[in-house]
This record gives sequence, C-alpha cells and structure tokens, in this order.
Amino acid sequence: SKTFRFCRSKCHRNFNKKRNPRKVAWTKAYRKTRGKELAVDSTFEFEKRRNRPTKYDRNLMGKTIMAMQRVQSIKEAREGRFHANRMKDAKAEKVKVARVEIEKHAEVLAPAVARREEVMQNVLDSARARIATRRVTKERAVARGSENMEE
Repeated sequence: SKTFRFCRSKCHRNFNKKRNPRKVAWTKAYRKTRGKELAVDSTFEFEKRRNRPTKYDRNLMGKTIMAMQRVQSIKEAREGRFHANRMKDAKAEKVKVARVEIEKHAEVLAPAVARREEVMQNVLDSARARIATRRVTKERAVARGSENMEE
C-alpha cells in the first residue's frame, strides 16, 4: 500500500472524506483546474524530484543555488504577468459595477457631496489657525531668546 503525507490535518480529513481536491475551492488543484494559477510552465520542470545521488562539489553547489534563485525570480515574474492579465478585465467590470451602485444610491451620496465644500473649508480654516499659532509661538520664542541675549 502507498503511504500519504499531508501538509496539515485539514488536508488529511478531506482526504479521508474522499473529497476531490479539484472541487474544493482552497486547494492548489482547484486553482490550477479553474485557470487561476499557472498550470503549465517550464519553470516547474526544475522543481521535480530527482532520485539520483550526486557527489558534492562546492562549485556545482554554488552554481545550483544561483540557478535556483534565477528560476525563482523568473517564476515570480511570470506569475505576476499571468495574474495581471487575468485581472485586466476584472478592473473594468469593477468600475462598471461601482458606477451602477452610485447611480442606484445617488440620494444617499447627494448630502455628502453638498457638504464637501463646507468640510473642505473647515479643514482649511483649522490648518490656517494651526499655522498662525505656530508662527506666534515661534515669534515669542525668538523674542525671549533676544531678551536673554541682552541680559
């Protein structure tokens, strides 16, 4: 019989319940079958197990580590491009849905838009007041400093 090793007990429980990983939404298999992640890529070839023992060689090990880092960077770049390409249409759809939502509930937003100028004026006034108080305190500090110099 074949022994199975699981990353966590959640995976083991689902295996015992005979659930198909391609139908369980949080699994890697599901994401790959639905086209949410890269399924076919040449960088996956480097991750395969090799059961052939090799002699240790320092130069070879250094080159191998450098190659692994390079493959990882290539893989991440490809995954990023894949994700950006997938989300390209979703962004336009999101904007369209947001516009429809705004048009549907315009009466809720109207008071907020009407008060926007008033709120901005209050923010500007408070900022001006803070600047004025800073200027006054700075002038007082300078005046005190000059008095101390005279004594």
